[in-house]
Amino acid sequence: MSLPILSAENIILNESVSTKEEAIQLTGQVLVDKGYVNPEYIEKMLEREQLTTTYMGNFVAIPHGTEDAKTEVKNSGIAIIQVPDGVDFGSGNIVKLLIGIAGKGDEHLEILSKIAIVCSEEENVLGIVGASSKEEVLSFFEGVN
Repeated sequence: MSLPILSAENIILNESVSTKEEAIQLTGQVLVDKGYVNPEYIEKMLEREQLTTTYMGNFVAIPHGTEDAKTEVKNSGIAIIQVPDGVDFGSGNIVKLLIGIAGKGDEHLEILSKIAIVCSEEENVLGIVGASSKEEVLSFFEGVN
């Protein structure tokens, strides 16, 4: 059974986290709980962050696994965590929007490009961070599925 890449169930509004590690674990846990990845994928997400930050600018981080994490991906999927108060991703980079991705095969590249288009506009990011419903968040990402 194939899961939708992004659904309202994959979105968490008004979350509060104290560290980037906690933020990444939470994002990964949504992907695990919704059946996109095996629990081991979370470790690979933390590993990726140690290699190079997943902070992208515009208050956005896109945590994802390392190249060898592909074996832990069951279905391509996205988890979105809204952190209105922000979390420090190091060097004073504050993240208010976490977009966790898991891509089967090379699908992650296409998913990333669609997310990048939405998040390249700071007004979109601020709209997502300020959204009061999961449906409102989904409306920004209509082209992702």
